[in-house]
Amino acid sequence: MLKKLSFRRVMVLVATGLLSVISAFGQITGMRGVVKGQDGQPAVDAEIRIERKDNKGSFKTKTNKKGEFVYMGLQSGTYDVAVFIANAEADKQVNIRVSLNDQPDLKFDLSEAGRKKAAAAAAAQQQQAAQGLSKAEQEAVEKAEKARAEAMKKNKELNDAFNAGMTAAKAEQWDESIAAFTKASEVDPKQDVVWSNLAETYVAKAKKTPAERDALLAKGIEVWAKALELKPENAGYHNNFGLALAEARRAKDAADELTKAATLDPPNAGMYYNNLGAVLMNRGEQEAAYEQFKKAVEANPNFAEAHFQIGSYLAGKGTLVGDKFSAPPGTKEAFETYLALAPNGPNAEASKGMLTALGEKIQTNYTNPNAPKGGKAATTKKGGK
Repeated sequence: MLKKLSFRRVMVLVATGLLSVISAFGQITGMRGVVKGQDGQPAVDAEIRIERKDNKGSFKTKTNKKGEFVYMGLQSGTYDVAVFIANAEADKQVNIRVSLNDQPDLKFDLSEAGRKKAAAAAAAQQQQAAQGLSKAEQEAVEKAEKARAEAMKKNKELNDAFNAGMTAAKAEQWDESIAAFTKASEVDPKQDVVWSNLAETYVAKAKKTPAERDALLAKGIEVWAKALELKPENAGYHNNFGLALAEARRAKDAADELTKAATLDPPNAGMYYNNLGAVLMNRGEQEAAYEQFKKAVEANPNFAEAHFQIGSYLAGKGTLVGDKFSAPPGTKEAFETYLALAPNGPNAEASKGMLTALGEKIQTNYTNPNAPKGGKAATTKKGGK
């Protein structure tokens, strides 16, 4: 069984990738300010209402004991900001521009002196506005606003399509998932997470539809190549691409990809070497597979599955000596290690059976609080970042 990134796991990774899209398009930023009451002292628990003018959106916060407020998570744009005391509007500032490079620090003064000062400032602002902008300046503002609106629209289309693809994939509605991810790839062809999930969907459908298997695997491999063009340093992509190649019976290419994964991601090299061992084992290259399983436990001594595979390989070299079964050195230790790491794993009974055949007394109280769950003979795991 090929152990890959589950769609749940892929979703986490993808969410991380799409955050960069949202950041690039939406430019998340914020504002801060301070409010003085009619007595000139900090206004405590004054309600701040923030209304976006160039798009829908309303937000609320309150001042602290110092009369201060902060609101983050705003997209670049133009806002009106009002102060409410006892649910009544006490002051308001309009057309506040917010961007990554312009995070305003607003000051509200509800005292008489403050109101006079604010009125004078508003009059000056109106006079300046009356002078107007040049035609070139107006065109620049309009162009920037148009680009922002288009970016927001593109961002919504991308996320809507991607989320639809993920939802359909979880329900194993492969055609719907493929259509949604394809749409997302058309909205923004530079998103590697979209291509990787589209590739996974083709491979998943191939496993469920034998009649279309070869064509779907070929398409999945083609799409995986696009994901890797965008993110060649992603070890998890090389791992999953390698497993797709193995499904297509391209063992040599699969081995190359899994070796790349282990080189790029040393902390998870044990998983990748084990995957490569499984691919080689399924090709009938047992000696080469054994070497990879050894590399797996060298990289990660707690990788239970690789220990089982080593024990199984060595047991295959065993012979009968008289009426007793004798296996090469290390066989017993491999099965014992597996049981210590995964006492309730799917290969636990097989390991106990082999130890019995080797004349070893089987313990029933193996414990390892850090033991991973699961694992099957000659399995491979999906990985990713």
